[in-house]
Amino acid sequence: MKALILAGGAGTRLRPITHTSAKQLVPVANKPILFYGIEAMVAAGITDIGIIVGDTRAEVMAALGDGQRFGAAFTFIPQDAPLGLAHCVLIAADFLGDDDFVMYLGDNLLEQDLGAFVHSFETARAGADPPTAQILLKQVPDPQRFGIAELDKSGNVVRLVEKPDNPPSDLALVGVYLFDCTINEAVRAIAPSPRGELEITDAIQWLVDQGKRVRCELLTGWWIDTGKLTPLLEANRLLLEKIETRIDGKVDDTSTIDGRVVIEAGAIVTNSTLRGPLVIGAGARISDSFVGPFSAVGDGCEVVNSEVEHSVIMERSKVIDIQRLEDSLIGREAVVSRSHLRPRALRLMVGDHCQIDVE
Repeated sequence: MKALILAGGAGTRLRPITHTSAKQLVPVANKPILFYGIEAMVAAGITDIGIIVGDTRAEVMAALGDGQRFGAAFTFIPQDAPLGLAHCVLIAADFLGDDDFVMYLGDNLLEQDLGAFVHSFETARAGADPPTAQILLKQVPDPQRFGIAELDKSGNVVRLVEKPDNPPSDLALVGVYLFDCTINEAVRAIAPSPRGELEITDAIQWLVDQGKRVRCELLTGWWIDTGKLTPLLEANRLLLEKIETRIDGKVDDTSTIDGRVVIEAGAIVTNSTLRGPLVIGAGARISDSFVGPFSAVGDGCEVVNSEVEHSVIMERSKVIDIQRLEDSLIGREAVVSRSHLRPRALRLMVGDHCQIDVE
């Protein structure tokens, strides 16, 4: 089985961060979002991975390399314009061949054993009524915002509707799909939607209309599309909940550590309080500060005479003399400072290389 990971989106909802960075490389718990999906594929035994790349292809390709560091082999497939998920399957035809494959949205994070999901598809494929596709569904309170599946009494998919005004169910499609080679015929058969894209929901519906079996499973854990600030910070929180304490950096005797904290090698903590769960990246410097729960401070960052909580601070950025920074995303090599200290909380989303001086 192969994998097709989609990493070509522009990430307009995370601007200004994505003016200069690929949204799939924004870190949560100090690891790029895209890496989690790749690691899940490799853990499931899938190492032949195609990656759809768009305008940020140079950055994505540089971050990933040839796949050796992940124990995989990558094939990068350029998509010149965002023409839909089914279009990604269409342009990946040479890579996919006649193999079964997993398609995974590179900016999604989910609490799911991908290996078990793949195994259930392979088991069903060996049975008397093999499915041509398998989708993952999640009950949602607002189905009007998603692609929605309608099931028959046996649990097979009978209809898919994209963002319906009157949803036939509350079961939303999660960004993980399994297909056999029949999907290649489906993506060639459908027409662009009114928004000009080849929709994967239309391709799956074509399979259903042709009498093909589309199997589904329900996701009971969490699923987050990290394309906006609030869900990205929520993903950071959920992943930090899983960490175990590891201190490879230096912490002086005037500092206090409370809860589960990871301090990477080369980081230095002086006269500060760290309250986990949180991670401090390699080479970071924390001095005279409080870094509170659900924070991720990137490699080479500085936090000086400040309070930080529930925030992501990306590599080589500085937070200096800030009374309180919370619920924030700070881009790479940014500086946030204050010339006069006041008891005021800041909530910011700051792009790469910016300098914010708060009066």
